[in-house]
Amino acid sequence: MSDDFRPASDFLAVLIERGYLHQCSDLAGLDQKAKSGDLIAYIGFDCTAASLHVGSLVQIMLLRWLQKTGGKPIALMGGGTTQVGDPSGKDESRKLLSLETIAANKEGIKRVFSKFLDFGEGKHDAIMPDNAQWLGALNYIDFLREVGRHFSVNRMLAMDSVKMRLERDQELSFLEFNYMCLQAYDFVELHKRHGCVLQMGGSDQWGNIITGIDLGRRMGASQLYALTSPLLTTASGAKMGKTAQGAVWLEESLLPTFEYWQYWRNCEDRDVGRFLKLFTELPLSEIARLEALDGAEINEAKKVLATEATAMVHGRAAALQASETARQTFEEGALAESLPSVDIGRDEIEAGLGALAAFVKAGLVTSTSEARRQIKGGGLKINDETVADERAVIGAGDVTEGVVKLSLGRKRHVLLKLI
Repeated sequence: MSDDFRPASDFLAVLIERGYLHQCSDLAGLDQKAKSGDLIAYIGFDCTAASLHVGSLVQIMLLRWLQKTGGKPIALMGGGTTQVGDPSGKDESRKLLSLETIAANKEGIKRVFSKFLDFGEGKHDAIMPDNAQWLGALNYIDFLREVGRHFSVNRMLAMDSVKMRLERDQELSFLEFNYMCLQAYDFVELHKRHGCVLQMGGSDQWGNIITGIDLGRRMGASQLYALTSPLLTTASGAKMGKTAQGAVWLEESLLPTFEYWQYWRNCEDRDVGRFLKLFTELPLSEIARLEALDGAEINEAKKVLATEATAMVHGRAAALQASETARQTFEEGALAESLPSVDIGRDEIEAGLGALAAFVKAGLVTSTSEARRQIKGGGLKINDETVADERAVIGAGDVTEGVVKLSLGRKRHVLLKLI
């Protein structure tokens, strides 16, 4: 992107100012289209899990800002492409899912999007088509004759998503090899059905999106555009959306609101400003003020980030409750009843529950072996008392007001609730 480019559209101005833009096939042309108020853009989401996690948030925010600045977003569900598997960034073939699992996953993803986009029949209302609508009806021979002939195997072999697997001697199935053809065809179909002219995605999707533009040109489509966002990692290089405990889901049933709030509260100091721009809608002037804080004051900026980011996903009331729970737990040392909890039978406690098993049951560790390692490092606590003996047992005397508080380090807590 040229340093001299000054966007006329609100859409590109937001993307540039807040750090969403990595590459664009034609900035000036896209800028004019966005300024006209007629920009229709899509991002595809395969239905590989029961929800989306933080790693998808940048793409979700791209669609949200598109709608807020006068464009029409399309959140394309990959009910068809999920049956094939995208090889981009993968070292091995994706496990094939049943149609029932794909349908259930799609419903979970829809729930996430309902929090970020306004859906309806209006000009700028979001829509959520499923590429199974057209991919499922394809006659394969006709598809090869009409669409397949426009693809160059030489170019496909040179694409990073394919080349990486081949260079590592990782098997690439013929099924996966077809993925880029189907993704390109999605762009053509969305243009034909809905007037979509822009496909967005992470920077690892650039080759696939450009292939869609090329296919559109060969099949008579008007001007199409590509736009990608940077692939995000934390300041220390960790992948966004993943922690040692697993994925940071955007669904309360998969990750409690308090733990989601804590994920943002515990971000690295160097990430605060960047994350405020990407994952909140605070004015840039306020973000600049928060970003300038240093020393212990940076923690106040992290709390604002955590509350604003959580409010986007779980609502303002839940975000404020998570913030208050954190304040009581960490600043007052109180036993906050809204901490994540796990039910446990009273008889188990009365019989004596081993500490190792208790921490596994609470989900704070994945195995008793990990619990032993944490105990050796002084990382586990029962009711704020460090566990020193791996043979420790939780009994009736450890229960206060019907709960036992388990902690991993200073920032992860779960209540065992007697039932």
